[in-house]
Amino acid sequence: MADKGLTYAEAGVDIDAGNRMVELIKPLVRSTARPGADAEIGGFGALFDLKRSGYSDPVLVAATDGVGTKLKIAIETGTHHTIGIDLVAMSVNDLVVQGAEPRFFLDYLACGQLEPEVGARVVKGVAEGCRQAGCALIGGETAEMPGLYQAGDYDLAGFAVGAVERNAIFRKADFHAGDIVLGLA
Repeated sequence: MADKGLTYAEAGVDIDAGNRMVELIKPLVRSTARPGADAEIGGFGALFDLKRSGYSDPVLVAATDGVGTKLKIAIETGTHHTIGIDLVAMSVNDLVVQGAEPRFFLDYLACGQLEPEVGARVVKGVAEGCRQAGCALIGGETAEMPGLYQAGDYDLAGFAVGAVERNAIFRKADFHAGDIVLGLA
């Protein structure tokens, strides 16, 4: 006799809340469209066309990061709409120091119980960060894991991919003591 198993609902995962969040963030994702990305969500894998984005001999550069303890500040203050900007910046900074232009970004939001409006505010910030960085938000994951996170808590991570022409990669050997570094907005 086979065990019936649990449904998502019986396990504490709210599929309707997930679908609601997707609907709330669709316009945010679309606002980050750029050549190479159609900025639509809903598939299992995200697509980006490097040829459409104008490279002839591209090298991909990838980075992943989180926001550290700033996440606790966002949760405690209820300021969820800006933490995503910081999330994008943390990953994108790791690309540009190698000469890469940010092309796309994926986010990961994990929580105990999904609150679609809070999730949408987080993604609003991610979309704003992507617009500021000039990259498309092409996908992500929202994971609802009851019992793993306390009520109201969530975790956030991001993944950025950029491209650089092979002959324009910044290499450590190109920099020497005494060089001047300029920071530009």
